[in-house]
Amino acid sequence: MTNADVLIIGSGVAALQLAIRLNKDLNVRILTKSTIRTANSYLAQGGIAAAIGPHDHPSKHFVDTLEAGRFQNDREVVQQIIDEAPALIMEISNKGNLFDKNQNGDLLLGLEGAHSENRIVHGGGDATGKNLMEFLIAQLKENVCIEENAFAYELIVNKEKNRCIGVKVKKPDGTIQVHYGTHIIIATGGCGQLFNYTSNAETVSGDGITMAYLAGAQIEDMEFIQFHPTLLYIDGKTKGLISEAVRGEGAILITEDGIPIMDGVHPYKDLAPRHVVSQTIYEYLKNGKKVFLDISKIENFHKRFPSITFLCEENGIHLSEGRLPVAPGCHFLMGGIKTDLFGSTSIDGLFAIGEAACTGLHGANRLASNSLLEGLFQGKKLSEWINSAPLESLDPEPQSLTISLKQNKVGLPEIGLLKDLMMERVGIVRNDADLIKQKAWLEQFKTHEINEWDSYSVSELTTLFMLIIAQLITKSALERTESRGGHFRSDYPFEDDRNWLRKSITHKHNRGMEKTNEPIETALAN
Repeated sequence: MTNADVLIIGSGVAALQLAIRLNKDLNVRILTKSTIRTANSYLAQGGIAAAIGPHDHPSKHFVDTLEAGRFQNDREVVQQIIDEAPALIMEISNKGNLFDKNQNGDLLLGLEGAHSENRIVHGGGDATGKNLMEFLIAQLKENVCIEENAFAYELIVNKEKNRCIGVKVKKPDGTIQVHYGTHIIIATGGCGQLFNYTSNAETVSGDGITMAYLAGAQIEDMEFIQFHPTLLYIDGKTKGLISEAVRGEGAILITEDGIPIMDGVHPYKDLAPRHVVSQTIYEYLKNGKKVFLDISKIENFHKRFPSITFLCEENGIHLSEGRLPVAPGCHFLMGGIKTDLFGSTSIDGLFAIGEAACTGLHGANRLASNSLLEGLFQGKKLSEWINSAPLESLDPEPQSLTISLKQNKVGLPEIGLLKDLMMERVGIVRNDADLIKQKAWLEQFKTHEINEWDSYSVSELTTLFMLIIAQLITKSALERTESRGGHFRSDYPFEDDRNWLRKSITHKHNRGMEKTNEPIETALAN
């Protein structure tokens, strides 16, 4: 058993931004299910969006974010994060040689889908996430302890006080550890591994969101999942991400015959919002046609995109041919644990930041390169709140905690089948029949009957948590009878502002899953 002032579950940008900014007199422990460099943040090719160009302004970034999010966003949240973006970028830039600059020493600004201005700051061309993570790791102080290969699986909650006081962790050998903390932070990312086509790291399977849900926290907008339009696609499998910045530099999507597929689909063509591009590619693939990214007009591609160049060469794709075979895949979860800007959840002492959280910034569809920005913002804001909070004495009452290793286990499906069915029935294009079919398939595993998790192995827990997250997504997608952002239903293909401009909130009671719809104050742009 260990005690900490701050216990952080996860090790991406949001987690590390928080850790490096906490006071040195605080005892901080980071728990990560794999290693500190195995995270979505480390894989991020895209950059960080901020209105710092001479012709740009936060008001333009604000409008672009709402438009991409189909006005499902929390406007106050969007305003605060977008307004602070330039200062966050300049603070990091002034501390280290992290971002790409021109010969005059000015930050290079790229263009990505649904942005009206060049405002994407990159590091190392297409290695922004890696560079940012290394920058943050280098700043970790002695008061921060990192425990790798620690699979967090159950939050410990004082139900009388509605307060989270710790978490149970399982090690690879099956050993169970208990960690207590005054502030428990979930920063475990999204749930991309639920789908067989994904850009996400292998570790991103929704663990943190599931733990929060099982503990009774409110979960919001799980139907909104962004599918990135361009993953390298070879022999029916996706091999890795082809950054949207490639299209920002002039690449276009074409058929095998060289016909541009985005002409006439959207005013922004190949730089349309991601859900529009993904759905267009999906329709071509569904009809048996291959789709390629034509990069022939990009000069010095290998210098501008070294990581993508390596990915292509590693998979036998010759850049000299000027075409990269692509397909859409699960990329980002707009929903998650319902929080405010500081990461506070509906359970005292429990916080969520980064992709695991749902602040309202992204609405129904994330604007490109707003995710690293959100993680940096939330990590900073939560650190300021914790640093100014009075020190509390923790009384974990360990004597009330029991470990149970005896229970009849539920039967589990093969993960590959789960991922295939989620992609087929709850993926890019959804409909009532497929969603009902998937809901029934998921319910047969009776995860709601489980009342203890200690006896399950790490691999079994992973499958169980994926099943629960899949249920949350499927149920939310079934109940939202419209199409909006990352949620597209062929049987309800249009937006329904009159009935569905609201937040979908799910929470768990003893009876199981319950859902409420909370209206949001949002006005359409004039």
